Amino acid sequence: MGKKMIKTIGLLLVVVIVGFGIFAARFCYNNLHWWEKDMRKIEKLGVEEKQATLPNGNVINYGEMSGDGPALLLIHGQMASWEDYANVMPELSKNWHIYAIDVYGHGESSHKEEIYYLDINGDDIIWFINHVIGQETVVSGHSNGALTAAYVAAYGGDLVKGVILEDPPVFSTQGEGWENSFAYLDTYEPLHRYITEEQTECWPAFYLRNCYWGQLFMKDSMPGIANYAQKYSEKHPGEEVKIFFMPSSVTVVFHYVNQYDFLYGEHFYNLTWNNGITHEQLLSDVEIPCVYLHAKESVAENGVYLCAASKEQADRATAYIGENCTLIETDTSDHSIHDVHEKLYIDTVNGFLERGEQ
Repeated sequence: MGKKMIKTIGLLLVVVIVGFGIFAARFCYNNLHWWEKDMRKIEKLGVEEKQATLPNGNVINYGEMSGDGPALLLIHGQMASWEDYANVMPELSKNWHIYAIDVYGHGESSHKEEIYYLDINGDDIIWFINHVIGQETVVSGHSNGALTAAYVAAYGGDLVKGVILEDPPVFSTQGEGWENSFAYLDTYEPLHRYITEEQTECWPAFYLRNCYWGQLFMKDSMPGIANYAQKYSEKHPGEEVKIFFMPSSVTVVFHYVNQYDFLYGEHFYNLTWNNGITHEQLLSDVEIPCVYLHAKESVAENGVYLCAASKEQADRATAYIGENCTLIETDTSDHSIHDVHEKLYIDTVNGFLERGEQ
């Protein structure tokens, strides 16, 4: 092999090594700072964080982004906060005046176990629409926030004009196949053990050591990752646990957890959150225009549903709502549709603008 060839190969290796280093550096940086870009955008556009105190003393914390269009109320899912919508708020604000709230037990809204119920939070959100927003409103909720959105749509009165249900856990969170569902096995059962048993480690470490997806796909790696999370927590007490080598799709649940009351999740573990309201009745009472965004069904080999709702459950839910409901199914099983399928989500919300003009 000639010197020229050796030199060429050497240069190619350097290029590959440098390129890999740049890729790795960007990957790690994004894992540690994934939310900052979106937050800078909405801050630049003038988002304001505010609080509304209800006559009953409960506090609803929310982010408001002014726009020339009609009102849009966003209700996040479990272990999140209003900032979870930061990625879609800039585009949505072109056509909507946005109110994104913190659900009770999350963020800066009230943390009191006695209000962690569908109807209590739902009724207070209806008060928020009537007394803070004060105009016709479209409501969009994600995950269990979608069930709350359904409650608001069913019982919210004349100001609520449309609803988007983003991958709600219909029927399972009232007991149907609950203990064989991903949500139960991955989150609520470990969370229940964490708050009822004596623990020597932080929640992120405990979760990583016991999460269902980890046992399913990375069983041998999870103890080491959990140990890393615990060491990080001990070195940075009171701070969010950050793991530079794991993508945000995994660690996003740690981003908001310091402002999350685990007793909220306990109401899902013991199936009391619905407070006697059946999903069949709730969905049947939705009479306004509705879009159900359903993440594609996914089932593990052992029969565990790795999705919020099966296709059959989604079809059944839309049937209860009736002809006012349109079912849209994504081509992946990603639960957070407004993150993974951003354009689809925005187009779905904006579709209600045309409905309002008719």
